[in-house]
Amino acid sequence: MNTDEPFAGERWRVLDTGPGEPMWNMALDEALLEQGTGKTSAVLRFYAWDGPAATFGYLQRHKVVSELTAVRPLIRRCTGGGLVSHEADWTYSVTVPPGHPWYRLKAVASYRCLHEWLQAAFGKIGVATELASVADPVGPGQCFLGAEEADLLLGGRKLAGAAQRRNRHGLLIQGSVQPPPRGVPVEEWRAAMISVLRAQGAVVVPVGSQLEFDVVECTRRLMQTRYLRVEYLQKR
Repeated sequence: MNTDEPFAGERWRVLDTGPGEPMWNMALDEALLEQGTGKTSAVLRFYAWDGPAATFGYLQRHKVVSELTAVRPLIRRCTGGGLVSHEADWTYSVTVPPGHPWYRLKAVASYRCLHEWLQAAFGKIGVATELASVADPVGPGQCFLGAEEADLLLGGRKLAGAAQRRNRHGLLIQGSVQPPPRGVPVEEWRAAMISVLRAQGAVVVPVGSQLEFDVVECTRRLMQTRYLRVEYLQKR
């Protein structure tokens, strides 16, 4: 990990919300960001999908990305980045409030910190990875074709990528690992992610799938006003 130990003294809540409906997954991540104002804890959320889905970056054009994949539903994220298929990946998100050290970092630095964390976690379970030193894009608009600087690589191929959004509420990073390393249970990787947090001096508070009332209500509102509306999904 970074020698500055970005987790030292920080309080982290760990959520595991299990398999979820695709629109709900994206709405919940955005709700965690929106409800972060005034909070003191960062949130690491692990989740999965109750069926195939694909997500694409907020600024991408729906018409363009819809021609790049046959996977449906196709959902606009609130973060940037490119098209990501969620058919067999490991997904997670990190949400930090405005008072967290990561919030003050530039996008390149927070991206690197995240993947240094993943690199350390995979190292704990015997999977040797490296960070991409330079960008090597192959497929325009498609996250897992080629790599960006500081993406996580396994055997020279992109293993993990992420997309970010920073606003007055905090910083949200949505990440995907694909394809997961063979023979590594997802539970072992998740435990390693938490272990790195603790090793770096963070105060870890596991909360299972427990969601605060305001987060649930915000998620429902975002479902109705955004993620279930064709106007939002196809707005560009």
